[in-house]
Amino acid sequence: MVRAFLFAGQGSQYAGMGKDLYESFPESKAVFDKADEVLGFSLTRLCFQGPLEELTKTDNCQPAIVTMTVAAFEAFRTTEASKELSCGFAAGLSLGEYSALVAASALTFEDAVYLVRRRGEFMEEEARKYPGKMASVLGLDLAALKDICDKTGAQIANINSPGQIVISGGSAQVKEASAAAEQQGARRVIELEVSGAFHSSLMKGASVRLAGELAKIKIGEPRIPVISNVTGRPVTVPSEIRDNLIKQVASSVLWEDSMRFMLSAAVNSFIEFGPGKVLKGLMRRIDEKACVSNMEKKEDIVRGGLDACKR
Repeated sequence: MVRAFLFAGQGSQYAGMGKDLYESFPESKAVFDKADEVLGFSLTRLCFQGPLEELTKTDNCQPAIVTMTVAAFEAFRTTEASKELSCGFAAGLSLGEYSALVAASALTFEDAVYLVRRRGEFMEEEARKYPGKMASVLGLDLAALKDICDKTGAQIANINSPGQIVISGGSAQVKEASAAAEQQGARRVIELEVSGAFHSSLMKGASVRLAGELAKIKIGEPRIPVISNVTGRPVTVPSEIRDNLIKQVASSVLWEDSMRFMLSAAVNSFIEFGPGKVLKGLMRRIDEKACVSNMEKKEDIVRGGLDACKR
């Protein structure tokens, strides 16, 4: 059985996330403590106590999710199950790509949490300069939605799974595209609670500024291939990893393509790290036969998190 690791993206945060890991595993505590040290404030307190409104801000949310996700991964690495496990690939949804690179030893956790804090700050600043929004379109095929975007000026932000595509762009453009999608038979259009038009051309400025930060960071060759959100294919060359992380902020997230690539490479069992079960839900829509186990809480770590999938 070939397995892959999946890492959570933005939007899955909640107050209290990671607290039981912190209290149960020294390895998880060390991750939270290191995040506080790197960032210069108590991200740990924010993760555990909120308030949710503050935790959800992009510049806080991004380092918080990476920290909690890596804390779960480090706890899992202490288990017997992890020692018996071979992993073929790693992938993370947008922000989660940084956690995947940490797990693959291409980035240090310290560099990753610093980078995503800056990434979040840059994205927030661009959102204030160029107001926009995002919406999830359910039940409309990609070709029809691309045609709508071409006509309205909205952009495809995330291709998550069959029947779940996120659009992004200026507020007026997304509003017009959402109405057109409903008229053409979309089952539902849900405006997302985000502060800006992420993964669209309105984030170009954030990409440029992130490039300056990434230039200071050493990226190594990953010990396992990490699937790029930009290409939907594995990448192992450090310079390509850096370029894709720069492009990713203003480019479409090819999550469905990423998952289908791994499935075509005989991966049929996945372990999702981080808050929530978003990636498990997406996989059900991509391939209902694929098995996804979750690593989020103490009990998941203790039982090895693999009981949902045959060994």
